[in-house]
Amino acid sequence: MGLMDDARNIQRKDPAARTLAEVMLLYPGFKILVNHRLANWLYRHGRRFLARWVSERGKRRTGIEIHPGAKIGPGLFIDHGSGIVIGETAEIGENCTIYHQVTLGGTGKDTGKRHPTIGNNVLIGAGSKLLGPITVGDNTRIAAGSVVLRDLPENVTAAGVPAVVVRRNGARVRPSDDLNQLDIPDLLSAKLTSIERRLSALEFGEGSLAETPGEIAGQQAAEEENRR
Repeated sequence: MGLMDDARNIQRKDPAARTLAEVMLLYPGFKILVNHRLANWLYRHGRRFLARWVSERGKRRTGIEIHPGAKIGPGLFIDHGSGIVIGETAEIGENCTIYHQVTLGGTGKDTGKRHPTIGNNVLIGAGSKLLGPITVGDNTRIAAGSVVLRDLPENVTAAGVPAVVVRRNGARVRPSDDLNQLDIPDLLSAKLTSIERRLSALEFGEGSLAETPGEIAGQQAAEEENRR
């Protein structure tokens, strides 16, 4: 997939993109892909200083910082893009979607592989932070504002700080295509509701109460976290 295919992919995914020319001339998400292709080529051919110079120019023009060593697959859609940071050893698979203020970063002064590896067809919501040499499986959705510190399997939805799996093998769609950041279970609310019901049962002697689907989702997410 070349840059023209990347531009068509952005136009297909973004309802605000009316023409291909608009994408290629005005979209910072496309401009940084062009910039990164050059910076990455220089980086792989040993021109490290020049590669960083190119990537820094791209950051100033777009507000998106991608280290020239990062590996980015075809079909990446960066929506808005302001504040995105992608580290040197990060790897992003095919057909992914990343919103603004996302960080694919490290956790300290480790050397070697120290940034996340993202699978294919992954959606990463606005403001999410993925830290360390973790792996995110294919077809996974990460809710806005999540902090991911551990590996995530394929075909799941993760949310929270730190992020936990709140949905597994949901609707058979590619989350990077549907761009849905809203249809995410409220993990905290579900857990608080469950605790409140249990306290009421203890105080008033009402015994065990039937749980709502939201409470069950909260319990399952908590159990998943405890098993790790």
